[in-house]
Amino acid sequence: METVSLLIKNAKVFNTYLKKFILADVSVKNGKFYYIDRKQDTLFQADAVLDAEGKYMIPGLVDIHMHIESSMMTPEPFGSCVAAYGVTTLVSEPHEMANVKGVRGILEMISAAQSAPIDIFYGIPSSVPSTSERLETTGGIIDCSAMKELLDKKEVICVGEIMNYRQVIRENDLEITKFLNYLRREHPGYVIEGHCPSLLELELARFLYLGIDGDHTEHTLEEVKQRIENGMFFEIQDKMLKPEILKYICENQLYEYCSFVTDDTMADVLYEKGQLNYVVQKAIEAGFPPEMAIYCATYTPSRRMHLYDRGSIAPGKIADFLLLENPKVIEPYYVYKNGLEIFSRKNGQEASESDIEGTVCNLPGPCGEQPVKYRFPADFYQSICLPSVTLKNFQIPVHTDKEEVTVRVIEVHPDRTQTTEKLVVMPVQGGVLDWRTSGCLLAMVLERHGKNGNIGYGFITGSCLNKGTVAATYFHDHHNLFVAGDCPEDMLLAVKRIQEMQGGFLTVREGRILAELALPVCGILSEKGVKDTALGLKAVRESLEELGYRHSNPIMSLGTLGLPVSPALKLTDKGLVDVKHGMIVPLIVEQPFIPCP
Repeated sequence: METVSLLIKNAKVFNTYLKKFILADVSVKNGKFYYIDRKQDTLFQADAVLDAEGKYMIPGLVDIHMHIESSMMTPEPFGSCVAAYGVTTLVSEPHEMANVKGVRGILEMISAAQSAPIDIFYGIPSSVPSTSERLETTGGIIDCSAMKELLDKKEVICVGEIMNYRQVIRENDLEITKFLNYLRREHPGYVIEGHCPSLLELELARFLYLGIDGDHTEHTLEEVKQRIENGMFFEIQDKMLKPEILKYICENQLYEYCSFVTDDTMADVLYEKGQLNYVVQKAIEAGFPPEMAIYCATYTPSRRMHLYDRGSIAPGKIADFLLLENPKVIEPYYVYKNGLEIFSRKNGQEASESDIEGTVCNLPGPCGEQPVKYRFPADFYQSICLPSVTLKNFQIPVHTDKEEVTVRVIEVHPDRTQTTEKLVVMPVQGGVLDWRTSGCLLAMVLERHGKNGNIGYGFITGSCLNKGTVAATYFHDHHNLFVAGDCPEDMLLAVKRIQEMQGGFLTVREGRILAELALPVCGILSEKGVKDTALGLKAVRESLEELGYRHSNPIMSLGTLGLPVSPALKLTDKGLVDVKHGMIVPLIVEQPFIPCP
């Protein structure tokens, strides 16, 4: 009698090629599916037998566009968390880590992922820095030669999202353009991911002509139509689960040309709602056929990334699968990776521990809370390198004889991360800007990579906090130290505490720290599991809301106030950035513009 390692009996198996469920027994041999027995009459000597008892068996979920750093966890605890949600393959784009540590950061993320219970692949960050050294200081820079170096890593399987899309389609000598030219010559067909909101018609054609044929960003229906009609693979994240988009895909049977992705998922959302399973679940609830939703979360993303060894339950494919009690409810009862159990929910209760050491699940959400196995290099835990900061640094001298001046202010809005410029008149007292009664908060970005000690000054108003102080080193994409507040003494306290923690988020008021989340790995990641990270992040978010931050996602809003590719006015260590014109503009309107060196 032939021997197999695992035999799954009495399962309703999702047949990817027929796009329907079929009752069968499934055997696994050497970590791969061996035989899908529809007659259920083939005898095997099995090392282990799992009676599915009529449960629905689908391939492991595959998320091909996401950023592990958005969870603020390192790859090992993140992988343990999402394994319990049925995700067995990820393609992560580590441009946040690359902005702090360059190629070394990417290589360390690759190494750290080896301890995770799932497969984690990576995309080459194409926009590090997101703009240029003229507008922001980053810890690392990824140029064409660095991109070529990363091609040799087996875990690297694509070019990550190309964000400076309007520059790329014009004549230029950008590093990413050099790399795209190299790929066309030496690696034709290599997967290249895009990020091109609002591109249409000829501009979209120029983008596609360069070989950039995937997009995951938010779009109108017309933008989605033009992408699919022109052969672009469309990746659907949570905010794109719009009725008109899903209807267009379903009515035109366009399932082959799209997949579901998560992009950014913060720890609190991971803990409370899930990851890719949550996006798929929402799509089904919005009317997407369950079989097609499963297809677009397993098979189409695998094909997009040329991962032809997975994404279906068929002979020779990697034995990644989950069992569901209801195909319309993506809550795994069992999750298997390479034919081995990595998560189970037995007798209606989540297992306390899986077969993969380090994967622990506690209510209400799956999570991995055991100590991590992988340790980053020592300097990754000592990355907050600030110059000496005193109260004097929180004063803004103004060289004028006038009693008041007009100041550029960043106005925050409650429903988006894009900001606008607002002009506010502020008094001048003793040669210093007297901003305390202006209705604005002082904002500063301190260069923390130990390169130049720059401090950029600005002000924020609108749907942000209206009292107290907030500080963070999780500050897209350069991740310098951001602090904003109504009291210089509190702001100085916040800066010093962030330096003690070696990165993170915190809020302060009246000399007291209200909430904090330490992110000691490069100032952007925690080695703790999802539960601890989520609860810390939730405490900071709730504190921000108590201080008046009125936004659908205060953490994301705060973290993008320094992103110089997102309109309209942002703050970096170089100063205020006019995003549309790509230049530093003076804080005081009357002062002459001085180009940044």
